[in-house]
Amino acid sequence: MAQPVPVRRVGIVGYGSLGQYLADAVLQRPDQLELAFVWNRSIDKLKGKVPEAAILANLDEFESRKADLIVEVSHPDITHAYGARFLKAADYMVGSPTVFADSHLESQLRAIAMSADNTHGLYIPAGALWGGNDIQKMADRNTLQSLTITMKKHPLSFQLLGHLVELNNAALNVQGESLLYDGPVRALCPLAPNNVNTMAAAALAGHNLGFDKVRGVLIADPRLEGHIVEIELTGPGAAPSPFSVKTSRYNPAAPGAVTGNATYASFLSSMLRSNGQGKGVHLC
Repeated sequence: MAQPVPVRRVGIVGYGSLGQYLADAVLQRPDQLELAFVWNRSIDKLKGKVPEAAILANLDEFESRKADLIVEVSHPDITHAYGARFLKAADYMVGSPTVFADSHLESQLRAIAMSADNTHGLYIPAGALWGGNDIQKMADRNTLQSLTITMKKHPLSFQLLGHLVELNNAALNVQGESLLYDGPVRALCPLAPNNVNTMAAAALAGHNLGFDKVRGVLIADPRLEGHIVEIELTGPGAAPSPFSVKTSRYNPAAPGAVTGNATYASFLSSMLRSNGQGKGVHLC
């Protein structure tokens, strides 16, 4: 007789629109999942929406909730502050993988994930990265030669920092595409930490190239009513005809929406898959 599958306790860090969606999904699956905790910078946002017993007021006390999986959907700063502790206590799904543009942090968490005494996995949601597992397979064989990720959005859908702010504001008055950035993903992540998680996931999947050699292109276009992600890669074979793949993904989204409609379901699928793969770094 088959043994019942144990209910998996999930802790969610962040209660924006994506965190709310995932918390509701957990509550709707009592035979599979249980809310170990939900934490948010503003605790008032949780009251009346999350069961009182699941509200965690102080994130430093997360170990007491005995989560099997911790899901970050808040801000890259969370992984800087708590990533190592999270991974030592539970499986950890990083919803803001732009944080790994910090090479020291990436090395630290990879080392913990691969250490002999560790039993937990570091999970990276694919999000809008179409074909991420195939990219990772090529990287594992060192056959991935180049990888470019192009993201196109309405200017109001970007949350940018530094010199990109002025470029993006100017793009609002252009009836067409405006190039905001073209270069290594590592330098872009700190300037667009909430917008280029797909690029960061690509850099992690294409680990033989990494953040310095994976190319990111950011384009603003006020005509758009969706988010476009284009992936172009090359593999083995001599020029001018090497192995190559090109994909284009269109995700409907209203101007001003940082997260496209299809991304919610993608994150839920990633959360459900963040289970049972053991130690290591896993694209989910």
